[in-house]
Amino acid sequence: MSKIKVGVVGVGNCANSLISGIEWYKKYYKNNKVGNAPGLVNEILDKYKVTDIEIVAAFDVDENKVNKDLSEAIFSNSNLAYDYKVKVPKKGVIVQKGPELDGVPNHLKTFPDNPVKVSDQKELNKEQCAKVLKDSGAEILLNFLPTGSRRSALFYADVAINVAKIGYFNGMPELIVCDKKFQKSAVKNNVPIVGDDCKSQLGGTAINRAMAQLLNDKGIKVSKMYQINYAGNTDFYNLIHRGKSKHKTKKESVTSLIPYEFEMDTGFTFLPVMRDRKTMHLWFEAVNFGNAPLKFEAKLEVEDSPNFAGIIVDVVRYIKIALDRNIGGVLDSVCMYYAKHPPKQVPDNISKNMLEEFVKGKRER
Repeated sequence: MSKIKVGVVGVGNCANSLISGIEWYKKYYKNNKVGNAPGLVNEILDKYKVTDIEIVAAFDVDENKVNKDLSEAIFSNSNLAYDYKVKVPKKGVIVQKGPELDGVPNHLKTFPDNPVKVSDQKELNKEQCAKVLKDSGAEILLNFLPTGSRRSALFYADVAINVAKIGYFNGMPELIVCDKKFQKSAVKNNVPIVGDDCKSQLGGTAINRAMAQLLNDKGIKVSKMYQINYAGNTDFYNLIHRGKSKHKTKKESVTSLIPYEFEMDTGFTFLPVMRDRKTMHLWFEAVNFGNAPLKFEAKLEVEDSPNFAGIIVDVVRYIKIALDRNIGGVLDSVCMYYAKHPPKQVPDNISKNMLEEFVKGKRER
């Protein structure tokens, strides 16, 4: 089976979990057959396994990562991802320095214990970044940049969709795939795109959406709801300083399922002691039969970056299926099921059925 060649923007905790996790499954399949692997939504999609994914290019600006082999860069001091207890071999992929733009705000340059210091290497421009991708054979570019890095997100989306003309996934809450110009470019250049902002494998948004749908189906009317998340990684330190777009994608992912207005708040707190472990609290106040009061509260604890990587391995394979079928543009079914803020919102049970139809070739997108 040929590999699915992928480029990554942002060599942080999520890239660490993705790359280390793939190595974990390689080790697992040496001793086990396909059919009962833990932690996967899909062991095989069409004809592709998780272990068919190969990272062939990477971009960052951190001096602890630039010009280093990817296998070393993912374990820099600022990365706090869960340790899979596997050895990641040399990849022969050297992390390239893209433009800084707004990717490293001042608060990340003062991140507790491990501040981000920008490399003094010369930055690559769009054409040079595209050449790195083309020379590596990358078919897909994954955007793992920090929340709020809008200029950087636009830069790499342009590199992938308009210059390199390869598949693109926007894993951050900047509205790229929802942008009409990028949608038209993706169709024109015949490249599949997915986003915006990635749902976790089992995170606050997934639980909140499931509860919102259940409440609506059961005739329970919500008056107030909040979701609070806290962790100790760079993502959360960044969110408390510029998480406006994240609030938007999380909130609209839930409110889109309930056909009336109600009060909803989302919040983020940075607690260094938590490292990459995330806790989510969900609370709502509502009424049921006869306007009787009802309250609900839930708590979830999970390793944040593996929770992200578990979805990425599916998104990559769905994009590859589209590439194999010569399909360009927004992959609606993939976006609806895996993104917090897709161009179109539908309940998860509907998008899941659409995904199954897409894999079977009954639906183009």
